[in-house]
Amino acid sequence: MFRTLLRIRRVEERLVALYPEQQIRCPTHFSIGQEAVAAGVCAHLSAKDLAMSAHRSHAHYLAKGGDLKAMVAELYGKATGCARGKGGSMHLIDRSVGFLGCVPIVGSTIPIAVGASFGSRLLGNSATTTIFFGDGAAETGVFAETLSFAALHKLPVLFVCENNLYSVLTPQSERQPHGRRIVDVAAGLGVPGEQVDGQDVETVFDVAGQMISRIRDGGGPGFLEFLTYRYLEHCGPLDDTRLGYRPPGEFEDWLERDPVRIETERLIAEKLIDAKAIERLESELALEIDDAVEFAQASPFPERAEMDASVFA
Repeated sequence: MFRTLLRIRRVEERLVALYPEQQIRCPTHFSIGQEAVAAGVCAHLSAKDLAMSAHRSHAHYLAKGGDLKAMVAELYGKATGCARGKGGSMHLIDRSVGFLGCVPIVGSTIPIAVGASFGSRLLGNSATTTIFFGDGAAETGVFAETLSFAALHKLPVLFVCENNLYSVLTPQSERQPHGRRIVDVAAGLGVPGEQVDGQDVETVFDVAGQMISRIRDGGGPGFLEFLTYRYLEHCGPLDDTRLGYRPPGEFEDWLERDPVRIETERLIAEKLIDAKAIERLESELALEIDDAVEFAQASPFPERAEMDASVFA
């Protein structure tokens, strides 16, 4: 799980460094600062379990077992990408590991994931479905409709809300009633859950494990609201603290709760890892990422004749 956490961070840091080269031309939404949610939840999911995400999807794709080379190639718009270079950062997919895809339209993947869960029920298989979305998606009409449907049919689906406090530049406090928790809205729609610290990967792992076990035992849908924080701008590789929409000191406070730092310090304190082991892991990850970037840059663009294939409107 620590490897997954660190791998997501290092992959996104490399993409941030590469983005100014103008070879990656699709919009990108980085999840640096939010990695613990993907790592902790997906640690409980097998390839047969299904998952979907939204625009901020790199972490979920990687944690669910998506192919790194195919992901980087997709960002470069290459034919070897996981969506054949047609989708970019916001349309990652790897059905071989149960990652059904991601769609940037806010809230749109919530009913798609619940539909997949309903399909699993009809097919009689034991797969669970997990849907990752942000706090802004909880303000869409389809959110209420879909949770009600899932509760009515007791579907095996886990709703994971990554509440990073902002919808683009607007804080939750200016969008939703003061003091109202998203997890309580879900409970009002018949889906029980918890609000949890999303910066501690082991806390995420423990709570997600309990909820997924309940779902697998036939308890119906569950909802987890993880409090977390994105370090970069809503869309793109830049630091946007200069824009002034974050209150003074807030960013620095969340840095003190950095998920990679928390887990690194814990593992060292418990003598489960040391500096040399971390150095070896960093080297392995750097080589893997180098290989993925070289693969993407050397891959061809899609043929013009392929541009309309598998595109539906």
